[in-house]
Amino acid sequence: MINIIIIKYLVLGVIQGFTEPLPISSSGHLKIFKEIFNSNVLNDLNFEIIVNFGSLIAILILYRKELISIIKDFFSYLKTKNKKYKTNYNYVWKIIVATIPASIIGLLLKDFIEEYFKGKIIGLMFIITALLLYKIKDKKGHKSKKDITYLDALKIGLFQVIALFPGISRSATTLTGGLSQDLNRDTALNFSFMLYIPISIASFILSISDINIGNLFIPYLLSMIASSIVTYFSAKLFINLVKKGELIYFYVYCFTIGVLVFLTF
Repeated sequence: MINIIIIKYLVLGVIQGFTEPLPISSSGHLKIFKEIFNSNVLNDLNFEIIVNFGSLIAILILYRKELISIIKDFFSYLKTKNKKYKTNYNYVWKIIVATIPASIIGLLLKDFIEEYFKGKIIGLMFIITALLLYKIKDKKGHKSKKDITYLDALKIGLFQVIALFPGISRSATTLTGGLSQDLNRDTALNFSFMLYIPISIASFILSISDINIGNLFIPYLLSMIASSIVTYFSAKLFINLVKKGELIYFYVYCFTIGVLVFLTF
């Protein structure tokens, strides 16, 4: 029995890790699995918190050099006011500005989303994700990090609000927002992942008090490790495909899943 439980948590940790950084909505997949399979794992809030934390660890490791540079420059500018640190100093504030809309709307609509976004509606959300990805498949842009304005950041943050709905991918909306503001692909991609970090840290901190490990320490630990490892390589795959402009795989997948879910439920 214990082995079966471990396998279930391990497999779902891999699924979470694979879908989290990709523009295919991990929350949408989780909702679908909940409706198809009757498994206690899928209704386990501890599991959801822990595997999401695993994904966060992977993104922090992947972007560790840039994060260290940004944090060092932010505090160096506060201390010295040297202009060479100003780009990253402003970048931090732009990340904060872009994070605010989803944080506020998420708190206000959390219960509404949980209750009403299921079945056919999730199918429609997947189709919307596919359309967003199709819209940006050929976009390149020319703005770099230093060219991002506070208005650009706010608009990208408003795109992130749409991703609160299961089936709409956070990475797809923020990437769409970035490219729509004429950011180049590297800059839009990096900004998208930077926005993931504060939202995930805040969610984890707010959820810590709800965690109850009980007698499932090993399954939780293994699912977190699996989620972290798979997220790391899944994110690298996504980064490479975006740089090559090969988003076709994702919008075809999201459109197909969306239609199937809409017709099935």
